[in-house]
Amino acid sequence: MRALCWEGADALAVRQVPDPELRNTQDMIVRVRRSATCGADLPLLAGRTPYLAAGDVLGHEFLGEVVEVGPEVRRHRVADRVVVCSGIACGACWFCRQGLFACCDNGTTDAAAAESAWGQPTAGCYGHPGPLGGFGGSHAEYVRVPYADVGAFTVPDEVSDDRAVFASDAAPTGWLGTELGEVTPGDVVAVWGAGAVGQLTAGAALLRGADQVIVVDGHDDRLRMVERHVGAEPLDYRYVDVPAELRERSGGRGPDVCVEAVGMPAEPPGLLAGRLGGGTDRPLAVREAVHACRKGGTVVVLGTWTGFVDTFPLGAVMNKGLTVRSARQHGQRWIPMLLDRMARDELRTEHLATHHLPLERAPDGYALFRDRADGCVRAVFSP
Repeated sequence: MRALCWEGADALAVRQVPDPELRNTQDMIVRVRRSATCGADLPLLAGRTPYLAAGDVLGHEFLGEVVEVGPEVRRHRVADRVVVCSGIACGACWFCRQGLFACCDNGTTDAAAAESAWGQPTAGCYGHPGPLGGFGGSHAEYVRVPYADVGAFTVPDEVSDDRAVFASDAAPTGWLGTELGEVTPGDVVAVWGAGAVGQLTAGAALLRGADQVIVVDGHDDRLRMVERHVGAEPLDYRYVDVPAELRERSGGRGPDVCVEAVGMPAEPPGLLAGRLGGGTDRPLAVREAVHACRKGGTVVVLGTWTGFVDTFPLGAVMNKGLTVRSARQHGQRWIPMLLDRMARDELRTEHLATHHLPLERAPDGYALFRDRADGCVRAVFSP
C-alpha cells in the first residue's frame, strides 16, 4: 500500500510499504477515507523524537471503512464507516475502567522507554514511535486498529467525512479542555491558540454555557474563523498586552479558566527532553496563561509536551492559588457524544479542513500546515 513516511528531519515521502495484517483477535483493518494533519506531528517531522525511524508511517487522526475484522470484534462489521480515536487503549486495565483511556497500561509497544521518560507507560497513538505507541500511522491506504471495539466508533449517516474526522482527536481534545477546566455557565474562558484544537475548545466552552470565550492568536485568518464559525471573541496578541486585556474583559479579575492549546514548538532547542533526550522547552503560552488567570482559577495545558520546560512560574501558581491540570484526550469517553452533537448540527467542524489533497501530495500538505501558509488550519488527505 501507499503511505506517508518520515525520511529524516523535515523530509517526507509517499512510498510503498507492506499492507497491515490482523495480529490479534481484537484487531481490525480500516481502509482510510480521510486522514488529517495535527500539530502534534510537527515535532516528529522536525526530528525531535529520537525513537522515530526512517520509513515510519505518520498520522493519527482518521476515518475509514472496515475491510477486515478479528474473531473477537463484536461492535463492527465489514463496510462500516468508523472514526477511530487517535489514542490506543485496551479498555480493560484499571485506568481504562476509570475512564482514563489516555493512561492505559497496554497501549504502547515500548513500555520500558515510556517508564524511563515518565515513570509509567501511557496509551499509544497512531503514527508515533514506541514510547508513544509504536503503531503504524493513518496517512496510508489501510490501518491496523488494535482493540477495535474500544477505539473505533460507527459514524451516523448524516455526518459527513469532513465533519466526522475531527471526532478522532481534535474535538475530544477540545472537550477535554473544558472538562479539566470544569467550565460551567457564567464562566469567562480564555484559549491560547486558534488552530483546530483551540477553536474546538472554545466551541465546547460555549456549548457548556460559558458566558464569554476569548481566543488568543496572532494569525488573521484563524481569528476570523474564531469569530465567524465558533462565535467566540478573537484577541490578537500582536497588538495588545494579553493579560491586561483579559482582565479588562473580565471585570478586572482575569478569566476563570485559561486553556493552552499551542503545544511545544516544532523547532529545537532539544530532542525529547529529560531521559529521552536533552534540553528544555519554553512554554510561552502556558506562562502567559498562568499570569493571566484569575486568582483561584484553573489553567489547563492541552498542547503536546514530552519532557521538561524551563521558566515555569511556579510561584505564581502557588501564590494565586491556581489549579493546573493536563492530560491527553480520553476520546473513547466522548466520541459517541460528539458524533451525536455533529449529527444534530450542534458541532460543526468542516471549516477546519481548509485543504484537501490526495495522499500523493501529503508532503505538500504538511509544508502548508507547518508554515500556516495559504490559510491552512488542517490539511486532510484522501488515499
